[in-house]
Amino acid sequence: MKYYIIAGEASGDLHGSNLIKALKKEDTSAQIRCWGGDLMQQEGGELAKHYKDMAFMGFLEVIKNIPAIFKNIAYCKEDIQNFDPDVIIFIDFSGFNLRIAKWAKAEGYKTNYYISPQIWASREGRIKKIKRDIDQMYVILPFEKEFYEKKHGYPVQFVGHPLIDAIENTPLQDNQTFREENGLDPKKPIIALLPGSRKQEVQKMLNVMLSVKKDFNQYQFVIAGAPSLSNDFYAPFLEGDEVQFVSNKTYTLLKHSHAAMVTSGTATLETALFGIPQVVCYKGNWISYQIAKRIITLDYISLVNLIMKKEVVKELIQNELTSKNLKKELSKIVDGPDRDRILSDYKLLKEKLGGKGASKLAAQLIVKNV
Repeated sequence: MKYYIIAGEASGDLHGSNLIKALKKEDTSAQIRCWGGDLMQQEGGELAKHYKDMAFMGFLEVIKNIPAIFKNIAYCKEDIQNFDPDVIIFIDFSGFNLRIAKWAKAEGYKTNYYISPQIWASREGRIKKIKRDIDQMYVILPFEKEFYEKKHGYPVQFVGHPLIDAIENTPLQDNQTFREENGLDPKKPIIALLPGSRKQEVQKMLNVMLSVKKDFNQYQFVIAGAPSLSNDFYAPFLEGDEVQFVSNKTYTLLKHSHAAMVTSGTATLETALFGIPQVVCYKGNWISYQIAKRIITLDYISLVNLIMKKEVVKELIQNELTSKNLKKELSKIVDGPDRDRILSDYKLLKEKLGGKGASKLAAQLIVKNV
């Protein structure tokens, strides 16, 4: 069959690549065209558009780029018609995907959603669009099934979290090789810095994360470079020998880290699955934050805390993200009282997420339901 997959961010590219791999096992003659990135392309997806061309962050940036967004929407519709897929698979990226889904449903295409829009966090009214436009929904967080079925009477399939597959499928270097190849101190424990994947957030996050470096001289700070950004972009943050940098090796970095500072998002869950205590950091554009604060209804912003329904890891949000607070919270997890508690909670988190096989199960259901 012919599959058209739309992902708009680095995390979607990762999960989309594992889905493509699983789809090709279920349907050996599958033809797959996609919006995504290098990983989806490497697994055999024919790339229609790279997510780097669509990564607009925050309300203001979206407004400034409305012409480009509408141009992408028009191109996507035309490309779908030319490819004429048996099913369209949407991966997160709700602002764009729900627009395409409305059109696609009206045109008679089968619509599947893998990795639900986070309507449980904000703009819950979008459930009406999902009920109207999405034939099948495959969710990856345990509380989403209850949200959709009990609260809104919309049946969904919980397939487990694909990060478990992604981590297991990623080859990781051993500690010695990793340190030698990246010029890291062979003995100093590592504090990983995961500042995000978009230029604006990375600049904001790194400035405050690096401000506490002088207070943790017994550790080495290592920045995880995002695949969407060039190595040159990080150069201003690497002056001197105080800070190290690795590109496209986030999982290996986490595996060999002692603690981490992580920008909110998928990375908070990845860090937890590697068993690394973390401080979650977020600081957005002031206007965007004020708008978000009024429409987001959650008690927490990190997936770790949302899944566990309690504060497992400390979240420093907006004005709380200061050097003073970051120093205090980081001290608690490198050798302080919170470290063992966090590690114990991480074990319960893994149990809640279910075992491996999310990509395989999602692919089986997609093929079966077309």
